[in-house]
Amino acid sequence: MQASGKNAGLGLALVSAVAFGGSGVAAKPLIEAGLDPLHMVWLRVAGAALVLSPLAWRHRDLIVRRPALLAGFGLVAVAGVQAFYFASLSRIPVGVALLLEYLGPALLLGYIRFVQRKPVTRGAAAGAAVAVVGLACVVEIWAGLRLDLLGVLFGLCAALCQAFYFVFADQGADGDDAPDPLGVIAYGMLVGALVMTVIARPWEMDWQVLGGEAAVGGTMVPAPVLLGWVVLIATVFAYVTGVVSVRRLSPQVAGVVAFLEAVVATVLAWILLGEHLSTWQIVGGGLVLGGAFIAQSSRPAPSPSTAPAPAPAPAAAAADPAVVDRETARA
Repeated sequence: MQASGKNAGLGLALVSAVAFGGSGVAAKPLIEAGLDPLHMVWLRVAGAALVLSPLAWRHRDLIVRRPALLAGFGLVAVAGVQAFYFASLSRIPVGVALLLEYLGPALLLGYIRFVQRKPVTRGAAAGAAVAVVGLACVVEIWAGLRLDLLGVLFGLCAALCQAFYFVFADQGADGDDAPDPLGVIAYGMLVGALVMTVIARPWEMDWQVLGGEAAVGGTMVPAPVLLGWVVLIATVFAYVTGVVSVRRLSPQVAGVVAFLEAVVATVLAWILLGEHLSTWQIVGGGLVLGGAFIAQSSRPAPSPSTAPAPAPAPAAAAADPAVVDRETARA
């Protein structure tokens, strides 16, 4: 039963990574057609908030039960990642900004080990290290590196926000009072949309772009179709499957699997936009896949503070990092 739950969680994490990774090939043509990147982010988050608004109403009790969780998820996991990434992108090369953002899973391991004081599996740590090296190859960090201290700082902030995406997604996953993940995502999008409205100032957007077409490779695609893909698949579907996968896996394992998003984005850009992969990018993609496999296939070590129990059920719980030493007081 536990193995089937882990396999289902891994499958959802992979699906989420593919959905997240597909956002770039739909968003980039819209940006090239005339949309400002921050306006693209606002459309993405605001559109998702609109789609999920019925769920927000259905789970309106969460406003009273978990206000800090909802605010944190919206401010950090939705608006924070997007805003800091684009701020970093404006000052340093795309590849470096992407690598800095995807240091989030590695920072997550540090948070789990030194802040939550929980054991980190050797497999997850090794998988993260391999995946970071692979990601550096995928984005070819050595090409055109320009050190800008503020840009690097923004990129690290994006990584920190991404790490806390997994932390917030795991909050309250145990117990009878566990918040519904769909409700958390819905309110997170609403909070994120409000924050991004202040940052992006959508009233200055060139709305005519959305009424035309954008070039995907050599094919002209209606802009509303591309926007629909970004909102429905790369945001709503991706966040839902991602949060559910974190609750079935441990945050540290789900975080390493998330490295696949960069590989998916690169491969799709190759196929659909004609952005060809170099040999190093192909090698890097293999390393990311290998790192994700190492992380998810390792058997986690029980917490040192947890005494071994002879009964099968407690022993199974002790082997699960999502159960051992999980904090009972949740935001």
